[in-house]
Amino acid sequence: MPRFLILLLYNLLYPPALLLMAPGALRKMRARGGRWSDFRQRLGFFGDELRKNIAGLRSRRRVWWIHAVSVGEIGIAAKLVRELRSRDDAPGIVLSTTTPTGLAEAQKLAAEFPGEVCVIYNPLDLWFSVRRCLDLITPGRLVLVEAEVWPNLVFAAHRRGIEVSLVNARLSPRSERRYGRARCLVSPVFSMLSAVFVPEPEDIARWEALGVPRDRIACSGSIKYDTAGQREPLEQVAQLGALLDKTGWSRGDPVVLAASTHAGEETAIAKIFIHLRSTISALRLIMVPRHAERAVKIEAELRDIGLSVARRSALDRPHSAPRIPPPDALLVDATGELRAWQHHATAVVVGKSFLGSGGQNPAEAVMAGRPVLFGPHMENFAPLVRQLLAAGGAVQVADFAELERRLGDILRNPAEAARLAQAGSGALRAHEGATARSAAALLGGTGK
Repeated sequence: MPRFLILLLYNLLYPPALLLMAPGALRKMRARGGRWSDFRQRLGFFGDELRKNIAGLRSRRRVWWIHAVSVGEIGIAAKLVRELRSRDDAPGIVLSTTTPTGLAEAQKLAAEFPGEVCVIYNPLDLWFSVRRCLDLITPGRLVLVEAEVWPNLVFAAHRRGIEVSLVNARLSPRSERRYGRARCLVSPVFSMLSAVFVPEPEDIARWEALGVPRDRIACSGSIKYDTAGQREPLEQVAQLGALLDKTGWSRGDPVVLAASTHAGEETAIAKIFIHLRSTISALRLIMVPRHAERAVKIEAELRDIGLSVARRSALDRPHSAPRIPPPDALLVDATGELRAWQHHATAVVVGKSFLGSGGQNPAEAVMAGRPVLFGPHMENFAPLVRQLLAAGGAVQVADFAELERRLGDILRNPAEAARLAQAGSGALRAHEGATARSAAALLGGTGK
């Protein structure tokens, strides 16, 4: 189908779909700390101070626009920005994100590079908001992180002669199937990408099948799994350690951390914790649900099965004394902290891998030097899972019964826990240098 017909169809359907989704999206934005005033940026309207900052950045050097949707993608963008800024020909960066939590992380990065990195909310993919944003930034290159290929944004940049690159190009099996069914609609959009940098060699054929010319695809490794440029969240780890002291837990207590859990997994993992605690008396549980707004419901479920629960938000109260008796479980009702909490774990169980589909990213726990366990559904991270399992650097179980057995073995055997952690770190070495390779390729392009 001709590109102009696809864009016409998209622009007829996208605004009504946006209106239908708006109430839920706005509620979620408010629940995660967003402000109503932030929505103006999503329409391409920026305050005077931000416009002045971006104009100042443009006056000093060429500018690139990097877009990363939320916290995980901002972590990838941060590594790339640090690598770019370390080079003599570094561009200034306008970094956009979609979520309030992503914005908070992006602002931390901007604080590292005052006057060289500006942070904005990404505009909705409406032709007028995209145009206003491009007029403001006038980037020499647009860099999209993982899978943020928006038709109006890509087309508008392409039409202005701006190179559009996709780094750490991630394509989940679900997305691949969905795009494959609509190939005639998506391939004209993907064909406008100037460069696509994929994490694994097997990804090349998948992106080519969706319309990206083969000579524009390169395997650079995964920036997400590249330890170079990785900044350990030492300050945040220390802050969370001080909060843990308020629970009354001992710093030496073994801790199971359930990471990015989805509905139903919290109760099942909590029951396993109860069973294991009968033989590992000092065992503690930290629960970090994928969606913090579910905390009230999760807390009720945990209390219903007999656990005493402390909410992470309650520990923030000044001058609060350690709890007596200490709670069995800590429920983290905050976002953007999972990476730091993993440093306080003895073992990490990855959520969405038992009752959900696709799994969640196990790499951060591996990078934190922790043994990792996950269930049968890790389809979205299949290449990484294969690498971890081949190296003996993670444990995949078939169900909750096997999880209880294998988790108990690890908790009772520190040597096995250390071996798993070390093997996991070794498996990630295949991606060393991915950030540098991606940055060099981007700087070597024709983008100004």
